[in-house]
Amino acid sequence: MGLCLLVGAANGTMTATSVRTWYLALAWPPGTPPNWVFAPVWTTLYVLIGTAAWLVWCRPSPGQRRALLLWGWQLLLNAAWTPAFFGLHSPALGLLVILPLLCLIGLTIRAFAAQRPVAAALMVPYAAWTCYATYLNVGFLWLNPG
Repeated sequence: MGLCLLVGAANGTMTATSVRTWYLALAWPPGTPPNWVFAPVWTTLYVLIGTAAWLVWCRPSPGQRRALLLWGWQLLLNAAWTPAFFGLHSPALGLLVILPLLCLIGLTIRAFAAQRPVAAALMVPYAAWTCYATYLNVGFLWLNPG
C-alpha cells in the first residue's frame, strides 16, 4: 500500500504546478470534475489497489507471481501517466500510456480473481475511474489539438 501511496504523492507533486497553469488554459471535455475531486478519489483508489495486492501477496498459490507482476506493471504505467500528460503537457502521450494501462488493469483483475476474488473486486473501482480518465484524456486531446 505504501508503494501505491508513494506513486500518488509523487504524481500529486508533479501535477500541482501544471494544474495551476497549463491545465487551466485547456478546453475541458464535458463531465470534467472540479480539481479538488482528484486527490481524495486517487487516495482512495491507491488504498484499494494496495490492499488488493496485499491480499494476493498474503496467500501464496500458483499464479500469484504472475498476478503480482501484472499488478506491478500496471502501477508502473499508472506512475508514468502523470509525467506524460501533466509533466510533458501532452494528452497524446498520456493516451499512449493510459490505453495499455487499461489493458493491464483488466489483466490484473482477471489474475487477481483467480487468486482472491475480493482482491479483484477491490480493483474494479480503479478500472472504472481509469476508463473515465481515458475519456477525459481523449477529450483533452480532441479539444486541444497541438
